Amino acid sequence: MGMRPFAIGTVIKGPDFAGQVRALASLGFESFQVFFWQTLGSVSLREQGQAVRRAAEETGTTISSLGIYGNVLGGDAMAGETLRGFETLIDEAGTFGAGIVGGFAGRVPDRPIEESIGPWKSVFGQLVRRAADKGVRLALENCRMGGTWKRGSWNIAIGPDAWKLIFDALPSDILGLEWEPCHQLLCLADPLPQLEEWAPRVFHVHGKDANIDWKVIRDHGLFGTAEWHVQRTAGFGDSDWKAIMRILHHAGYTGAIDIEGWNDPVYRGDRELEGQVAGMKHLKTCRQAVLGES
Repeated sequence: MGMRPFAIGTVIKGPDFAGQVRALASLGFESFQVFFWQTLGSVSLREQGQAVRRAAEETGTTISSLGIYGNVLGGDAMAGETLRGFETLIDEAGTFGAGIVGGFAGRVPDRPIEESIGPWKSVFGQLVRRAADKGVRLALENCRMGGTWKRGSWNIAIGPDAWKLIFDALPSDILGLEWEPCHQLLCLADPLPQLEEWAPRVFHVHGKDANIDWKVIRDHGLFGTAEWHVQRTAGFGDSDWKAIMRILHHAGYTGAIDIEGWNDPVYRGDRELEGQVAGMKHLKTCRQAVLGES
């Protein structure tokens, strides 16, 4: 099934992916990213893929992407699980009707980003070749997971300086970014000029945002006891989603914007779905303003 430009959807976790597609489609969600944390566990991906694809076809929605989020460069048993998960998702993406697999780039733990580039190229060179054989694109999420340039435990694909190293080391048209403004705001970077430069590399977008409290920063700095940032569902944060969509549209982006939930301090727990529906409606309003479509 083809994806409409800027389909507005959400990220879904197991175990009942197909049931979630049907339930959330009835609320107006148009696309879905199927999400795994570090490992696929005991799930039968072939069976899940077939069921999810049927649910998407029945509801007129689409599976924008699959995603697994862990550290393939961690050097431990879980790193192996994450890598096997990446490989399996690439192999089975077509079963779901998806053309993108997202995840972290990984990182050699507690070392500067430069020291991860060689090991990363070795692992992702194989994944890129595997994805090319399957007609799948790979999208690296820009989440820091608390890391900095000098040290971290999860991901090197945290911002433009790292992206230049990554794409220079492994040039490929099927390797791109899974981008969201939240992670850049949390670095005090302006997402818009960054997106203008990197939009051609964006394969998938997460609808997650952030609020930055500049008064707290001015009064307390970044490292005091006062919290100066909070992650939000799209529509409740500081980002201009109309501007984001215009930049993406001008760059030729036709993919989905899928809300990544479970982080908003207000709309969580019993209010999670309420917040996601509100975020979906906000993004649809922005889309209509940019593309003239409801």
